[in-house]
Amino acid sequence: MANILVIDIETAPHKVYAWGLWDQRIALNQIVEPGYTLCFAAQWYGKREIIFDSVRNGTKKMLVHVHKLLDEADAVVHYNGTSFDIPTLRGEFMGAHMKPPSPFAQIDLIKVARSTRMASRKLDYLAGVLGLGHKLEHKGMELWRKCMDGDEASWRTMERYNKRDVRLTSEVYKELRPWIKGHPNLSNGEVACPTCGSENVQARGKQKTLTMAYRRFQCQECGSWFRDTKAAHRHANVTGIAA
Repeated sequence: MANILVIDIETAPHKVYAWGLWDQRIALNQIVEPGYTLCFAAQWYGKREIIFDSVRNGTKKMLVHVHKLLDEADAVVHYNGTSFDIPTLRGEFMGAHMKPPSPFAQIDLIKVARSTRMASRKLDYLAGVLGLGHKLEHKGMELWRKCMDGDEASWRTMERYNKRDVRLTSEVYKELRPWIKGHPNLSNGEVACPTCGSENVQARGKQKTLTMAYRRFQCQECGSWFRDTKAAHRHANVTGIAA
């Protein structure tokens, strides 16, 4: 079975000098302190434990920890992580003179949300629509500021918030699996679901291409559709294919 890691990071904002509050252009010499990863939460899909680590244990130690998890993963599930979480971590790894983790597939659930027409594509809204609950409520920027200042109570809230996001992401992933296009192939058997690996599948007609016909299946566990890897037969009535 493939190692699927569900992950979410929280980052500190940039500290900058600015003369205004609206539509500012911040120059490099206005940066007091660039943003950085405050903490991360992660879970191996199918396991109960949710892992948490933060800069409070040392920035390099935290980066080594999350690097090891990514290095062990065959696929990584996240929400908008293709644009944010993974590039942020890669930048931190580079800055810490670390080597890249081994390659992994990315399953970004926001791409599934964007393929639908909903009132909102935020994780909190999507989880609510699916009846999975909501993100942890907090005081907004004040929580991040107090964590940056080392406030104990705020850090406890941040840990709960980060872990809740991972739990929601994991549950949303389970619900959305049959809708994910290009999901990494997790099957081991000759006829098994490539999305979840289950062999509890049902033959449901044929899928035809220009020249071939393939048996079509639906997984009875996760609901995904897929076709056989071997053609059932070649079309006998093909007269030619345009160049």
